[in-house]
Formats: sequence, C-alpha cells, structure tokens
Amino acid sequence: MKKMTRYLYVLLFAGVALNIATAAAPNIVIILVDDMGYGDLGSFNQNSKIATPNIDSLAEEGMRFRDAHAPGPLCHMSRYGLMTGEYPFRIDVTVWPREPLIDENQMTIASLLKTQGYSTSMVGKWHLGFWENGYENLLPGGPIDRGFDTYFGIRASTDIPPYFYIRDNFAISPPTEFIESRNSEGWTNIQGEFWREGGIAPGLALKDVLPRFSNEAIDVIEDHAKQGKRSRDPLMLYLAYPAPHTPWLPSPEFVGKSGASMYGDFLMMVDDQIGRVLNALEATDMADDTMVIFTSDNGPVWYDEDVARFDHDSSGGLRGMKSDAWEAGHRMPFIVRWPGEVKQGSVSDHLICFTDLMATFAEIHDVTLPRAAGPDSFSFLAALKGKKPKKKTPTRESFVMKSGSGGLMTIRSGDWKFIEGKGSGGFSGRVRGGDPLATGGSKKRAAANDDEPPAQLYLMSEDIGETTNLYVENPEIVSLLREQLAEIMNTARSR
Repeated sequence: MKKMTRYLYVLLFAGVALNIATAAAPNIVIILVDDMGYGDLGSFNQNSKIATPNIDSLAEEGMRFRDAHAPGPLCHMSRYGLMTGEYPFRIDVTVWPREPLIDENQMTIASLLKTQGYSTSMVGKWHLGFWENGYENLLPGGPIDRGFDTYFGIRASTDIPPYFYIRDNFAISPPTEFIESRNSEGWTNIQGEFWREGGIAPGLALKDVLPRFSNEAIDVIEDHAKQGKRSRDPLMLYLAYPAPHTPWLPSPEFVGKSGASMYGDFLMMVDDQIGRVLNALEATDMADDTMVIFTSDNGPVWYDEDVARFDHDSSGGLRGMKSDAWEAGHRMPFIVRWPGEVKQGSVSDHLICFTDLMATFAEIHDVTLPRAAGPDSFSFLAALKGKKPKKKTPTRESFVMKSGSGGLMTIRSGDWKFIEGKGSGGFSGRVRGGDPLATGGSKKRAAANDDEPPAQLYLMSEDIGETTNLYVENPEIVSLLREQLAEIMNTARSR
C-alpha cells in the first residue's frame, strides 16, 4: 500500500516543478552536528564551560528557537525526519545497516529544492542506509538517489564500522584493512576516544574526518560561487558533521582549552570548523544571500557524574540524555540566520520539529506540497519572520516521537507532555556506559520504580525539567492526550 502511495505521489510530484526559483531564492546551508546538548552553547546556556563563538554568532545575527525538537532522539531517526518531513516512528528505522530508509520516490528536502532550480550538495554523515552489496560495488539508495547532485561523506558514525569515504555513490577506497576498538580511561564505554573495531579504508584516520568534511563543504561553496551570480542556481548544502559524537578527537590546539574535558575540547574544534565554513560564505560574497540553519541531531552522552566532575551541564537543565523520551534527548538548540528576513538577535518559543523544514522550504517558494509528501511537516516561516501565519497554512500544535531504545511513545500538546510508560525509554538509567549496539542495551528501558505511575505527564510551562509527574492528578488530560497520540499514530499523517 505504501509503495502504491509513493507511485501516486510521483505523478503529483511533477507538478511541483512549476515554480522555478528566481534570483530572490536564498541559498540554504543546513549544518547538523551530532550528539550536542541543549546546554553546550553559550547562546543557550550562559553557564556553559565550552566556548562556541562561531555558532553563537549565528544566534546573534539570527533567531534562536528554544522549543525545537528532533523527530527522534537517535541519529538515524532524527535524520530521516529532517530529510523527509515524516515522523520516523512510521517506518522500521532498524534496517538502515542493510537498506535505505527513504523510499526511491519519496520527496526529500533536497528533491523538493531541486524542482525549484537549486543545486543540491551533501557533505558528511548519511546514516540513512544504502542498498549494500559489497563496498567495491555501487552503493544505491543514498544521497545521490534521494535528491542530491553531489555527495561526499561516510556511511554512519565515526564509531560504527566499516569506516570509509563515499564520493557520490561509490566508496573512494573500500574498507579492506582492520582497526582495533578503542576506549578512554576515566570515561564510560561510549564516551571519550571510543570507536568499535572493524573494517577501515587504507590511509583513513578518524581524527581527519571532521576537517576533511569542512574542506569538502568549502569546495562546494567556492565552486558554486565561481559560476557567477547571473548564471548560477541557488545552492542547497547539507553539512552533517559526525561530531561531537564519539570518538572525541580534538586536534592539539584545542586540547585542554574548554572547561568540559575532551568533550568540550572537541566541541570547540567543531565550532572552529563551522567558522571556516561561515568564513567561506563571506569570502565568496554569498553570506547575505544565504539562510543558514544550525542544530544538533539529538541529545548528548553526558551523565550526572560528568556534570558533577566538570560543573558543565550539557543538557542545560533538561532531564535525560541521548535516546531518551525525556526532554534532553530531543529538545535541541536550533538557530536560523537569514539576512534581511530574520531579525538579528531574536528568540522564538514557537514549537517546531526538524520535519518542518520541508513545509517551510515549500512555503518560501510558494509551493503546495503533494499530500503524500512531508506528512508531518508544518511551515514555521511566519515564526521566522515574526508574523502571524496565513489563515490556510497548517501550524504545528503537537509533536509526537518514539524514544530511541525503549520505544516509549511521547506526545507534546500545548504545555502538556505525555509519555506512555515509565522511565526514559532511552540511555538514562541503564548500566552506565554499556555499548547500546554491542550489549543489547538499546532494547532496555531506563530503570523505573514499581510504585511509580504507569505513565508520565508533565506541565512543561512550569516544569521543563520534568521533575513532577502529574499523571495521577490529571486523568482527563491523560485521556485526551492518549486520544490525540492514537489518532496521529493510526493515521499516515499529522499535517
């Protein structure tokens, strides 16, 4: 049935190309970092022990969203929602190591923008699967087959083997050599200089991946600028850094420079690399014509013990961490700089999800999305411009997510948040530091006491830290949220 829906969508998709981009269409650069917490940036947490001047400059020159959410609290879940405008709980995300998560004829933000005349490029971590049949062969189903003109990157994280670079849809050099696993003394098994053993391409060094991606992104920008303003199409660049995800590998000039040990040092390096990309936009005279979007894919791997050791709260006062249904797993810093369109230094508490990029890009170009496209995408263009949305424009009133490990369904509606079950549904509460891939920890829920209520209800406007479970006191609200959650889960769309 889904394939038939996708086929019908293709017929509709052809009609999207009617509104070809004009000179006024902005370049779009999406910078997605990996496993960075809500409290790591100075622009979101004045007590942060990590200097991030380049990212913070985006906040000074643009808009900070304080209620922005990843569509899932793990890498592949989050990226699927960002690319497709669809909640990842609607598909089986576990197949990514063997096959693509995105259907062949499914609209992505890249394919949408291509219909509007954009040149589309991706650099970085894909983590959405390929059709794999030996790394010496073609790798179908990746970025090149899902809307991007060019791609340079890696299959998944820099701690998940095999490790090799991909150019478009071929491995530059297959992973014919072997690398031993690594851990760091004084950290858990999923922190520090952690990577798993496995295949690696000859000559590839994991410490070089981050700057290599910056170099590739800068090349994309400079090559685009060489076309000349009159002849070139607008550029869409999706830069997906695999950091500060493990392994934490700061270059020597950043070692010891933060107040959050090697994690903070590595994030300072990430910020410096982002600065290089932003400088390239300035040097090519593209900055004033470019919308820059910055965010992180999910929450950090940072325990209470780490907060106590370094007096740095990567979660910024939110509860939990990566993979959790609790807020720190999915509430992300989200910044948009768009000169002449977005007010400098502005702040928004408008509820958004990464799935909303598709509808927002569509509205920017006055495109009506086909019904099968972006089923969970709502434009936040009005919020960006500080205006009221158009009367006929659907607006986001709720947000639904499945936790990364325990499978807890969560709905946020208005000021209320409901979690259908006990615990975090993620990494919080399980054995500290166990490898979620190697130990089966990814299937365990966080520890919960038997005397706790069977589910969780929080009033986010008064309790953003999710400290007081109001489930017992508010049965009517619980019933209403359960109905809303069931309706969204049982239908193919929320838009």
